[in-house]
Amino acid sequence: MQRLGTGPTIVNIFLSLIFIVFAFVQLNDPDPVIWFSIYLLTAALCTLSIFRKIPLVLLYGFGLVLLFYAATHLEYALEWMMSDNKGELFGEMQEDKHYLEGTREFLGLLIAIFAVIHLIFYNRKSQSK
Repeated sequence: MQRLGTGPTIVNIFLSLIFIVFAFVQLNDPDPVIWFSIYLLTAALCTLSIFRKIPLVLLYGFGLVLLFYAATHLEYALEWMMSDNKGELFGEMQEDKHYLEGTREFLGLLIAIFAVIHLIFYNRKSQSK
């Protein structure tokens, strides 16, 4: 078991809490099951890594799934980057601008990917000890 209070453990606790919040915010989304599952699984992996080593194959596999799913949202992010009003991403959803929701989903997936990358490095380091 990891020592509570160490730097990586604090980061994992923070990530767990953030992804739990992300998961519950998705409950009012048009497709809540997908996003709730993605964020809750990410939170679970962050929490589990505090107490035990997670097999790297599981982390790589989940990371690849997230990466491939993010790739399906890349066109929305590119469309948003080419738009004139970047601030509209943080406003309300607009029916005529589907790229806003796709870009938000893309960014959420990127955050989850970075969390998994953190877990990969964290678990590689702890498995080499």
